[in-house]
Amino acid sequence: MPQISKRGTAMPSSPIRKLVPYADGAKARGTKVYHLNIGQPDIPTPPQFMEAVKAADIPVLSYSHSQGIPSVQNKFIEYYRRIGIPLTPKNLLVTTGGSEALNFAFLAAVDLGDEVIIPEPFYANYNGFSIATGAHVVPITTRLEDNFDLPEIEEFEKLITARTRAILICNPSNPTGKLYTKEALLKLRDLVLKHDLFLVVDEVYREFVYDGEQHVSALTLEGLEQHVIVVDSISKRYSACGARIGNIVSYNEGIIATALKAAQARLSPPTLAQLGAEAVIDVEPAYFTNVKAEYVARRDALVRLLRDIPGTVVPQASGAFYLTVRLPVDNTETFCRWMLESFSYEGATVMMAPAAGFYATPGLGLDEVRIAYVLNQADLEKAMGCLAEGLKVYPGSKIATATAESN
Repeated sequence: MPQISKRGTAMPSSPIRKLVPYADGAKARGTKVYHLNIGQPDIPTPPQFMEAVKAADIPVLSYSHSQGIPSVQNKFIEYYRRIGIPLTPKNLLVTTGGSEALNFAFLAAVDLGDEVIIPEPFYANYNGFSIATGAHVVPITTRLEDNFDLPEIEEFEKLITARTRAILICNPSNPTGKLYTKEALLKLRDLVLKHDLFLVVDEVYREFVYDGEQHVSALTLEGLEQHVIVVDSISKRYSACGARIGNIVSYNEGIIATALKAAQARLSPPTLAQLGAEAVIDVEPAYFTNVKAEYVARRDALVRLLRDIPGTVVPQASGAFYLTVRLPVDNTETFCRWMLESFSYEGATVMMAPAAGFYATPGLGLDEVRIAYVLNQADLEKAMGCLAEGLKVYPGSKIATATAESN
């Protein structure tokens, strides 16, 4: 029998989706599952998206330009100008979601066997794309007790070798909700310039910044113009995950020209989704005001509810819509599976993403989970009620053990 490729075998399963069969089993038994495992917001997609798709008068649904429909590309350029980032069509390519943008960034900037330094925990697909493109992830660990602050720049420098090509961060962070300050970004800028590296920044959650903080785009860092590659997407910004429209942005025209070669190989991004994206980019500012207020309320409710559960450790988070928290169990993958296979409370259970899958260093994150606060507050209350009750009776729970010993 022919063997599966080593590259394919090395590809990790998604910690976000790997427990789906157990969730499906719970639903088949009649148990309601509160999905906090995946960043799929329940915020309604602005109606302009579907209105544009329905209004499309297209006799033949043909390929679009590989770099995106010109009017869509220009609409993205208008968006960036509104946030103080002037671009030309040579600086931006429309992609099939942020995932393809990241893949293009790896293909354009990193050779087979080259190294990319990434603070962990990180979005699990970074690891998948690195394996697919032949890059090697070098993790640098951030810690829950430090609110996932970046390590000192000297710690980054210790990891730089002759094969290091890039540093990759997500700002604000998926999976931690951490927002990196301008000071932290400037330190990375200086390091990148010193060693002539690329700085790849996933800015998908740019609009979701709280507590009076401000997002600083890496594209605005002076002196770094030829080194920065930004990955972006409409998926979370406009609650349009299924549209699969994003972009790769860089002032380094060579990067965009190289990414275009890969874009030509995949032909074109989806036409109808591009038309929806073009319409939704001009959504009124009140949309984001309301959405941000809703996420702040959800975050605050989730933090309060989690901190009421004995043994949990909850860091601060000022962006995106995720928390990575520590639970009083030894292994959250076993616990999360048990919650779906063997537990229900008032006819419901909760699905979370075990955090070990967001680390590259073996053994880290075993007692942590990523929780996406993408459900309304009433459902978050019920989900946390399920979690609290589950921890009381789970055989591997430190709460349950302590209770049994006290009795």
